[in-house]
Amino acid sequence: MHRLLAALLAATACASVAQAQEPPPAEAGQSFTLDRALELAGAVSPSLEAASADMRAAEAGRRVAALRPNPSVTVEAENVAGSGPYRGIDRLETTSSLTLPIELGGKRSARIAVADARTDRAAIQAAITQADLRLSVIRAYAEAAAAERRLVTARDQVRIASEALRAAQVRVQAGRASPIEVQRADVARVNAEAALVREERAVEVARYSLSRIVGQPITGQLDAGWFTGVAAGYGPLRPIESSGTLALAAAEADLAIATAGVRLARSQRMPDLTLGAGARRFEDTNDTAAIFSLSIPLPLFNNGRAALSQASAERQRAEAQRRVTALDVDQAIARAQADAANAATSAATASGPALAAAEDAARIARIGYREGKFGQLDLLDAERTLAETRAAAIDALLSYHIAQAQLERLTARAPTTQGENP
Repeated sequence: MHRLLAALLAATACASVAQAQEPPPAEAGQSFTLDRALELAGAVSPSLEAASADMRAAEAGRRVAALRPNPSVTVEAENVAGSGPYRGIDRLETTSSLTLPIELGGKRSARIAVADARTDRAAIQAAITQADLRLSVIRAYAEAAAAERRLVTARDQVRIASEALRAAQVRVQAGRASPIEVQRADVARVNAEAALVREERAVEVARYSLSRIVGQPITGQLDAGWFTGVAAGYGPLRPIESSGTLALAAAEADLAIATAGVRLARSQRMPDLTLGAGARRFEDTNDTAAIFSLSIPLPLFNNGRAALSQASAERQRAEAQRRVTALDVDQAIARAQADAANAATSAATASGPALAAAEDAARIARIGYREGKFGQLDLLDAERTLAETRAAAIDALLSYHIAQAQLERLTARAPTTQGENP
């Protein structure tokens, strides 16, 4: 456990240094990969810094819990500042004593158990924060890559619309078509150019969002090969249990904290002792006598039963919440598997056979239109089908990467904590 904490704290310290030194931006023309984005995001993420602070606070809380009660020193003066023979300090008698609280009922070990459970929970939360950051980076990177793909498609659509307009003008000038075909082609070109402007803005927004996460401007091109890659072999859902996942580990850590809280509340019912020892000096005879004391509180009004009932109820709630979390995680993993498999199938189909067929149909329609074998409506329909298929392919790829990242997040394994060590 302590090795895990040291490693995570060291990683965060390195991240803070990297943040202070401002990592160098990617050179123009170089591909800005997902691994590079994850590396930069980990170096500048405030959420990881906050998780590191939580872990340090939990470690400090563990040291505080192990401390014993402080002793007290008491000095008393008697027979002074009175009346008659006690007016001055001739009859002054002093008493000095040292009192030491003695904790009974295992209070110290119970506090340490609570602190250990909270330290384990902080370590799991740090892993959750890291997994959430990875999911955010992958999502932002995939959205930016999809925006760039849509921009490429929009530019190609402008080129196609311009070529269709020139073909329509040639046909009209040759007297083989009505002038309305030029108007239709011009409308298609204007719409394509407007779509291109929208996609350019979308790329700017997506790259800006990604740059905010990684902490620097995105100057290079994104990895198009990663975006178009789809894992093969998706079949029936794999039985992945929720045990060992981050979500269930967090619920179990909360249960461990509540269980330790019950033990602490039970130990608080045992009254503590306060032992004292001192010396008294008598002014008349200049003699000294030892003094011993024993103090025991009487639990007349607060016997700790209400606090124990509260802690027991909180433990029952944590236990029930752990069972609910196990069910939710199992269902979420099953849904994420199905979403990833469906998205992979859609992406492979839309970017494979369906896209090839749409491109071939559009190519044939363009040739046939120029040669007068097909009408303009046939050409426009083929081009619209191609544009829709390309958009569907990009959307399917984006859905696949997000679903895959979500599945990876749900099935991420929790780190080994102190309570799990043999």
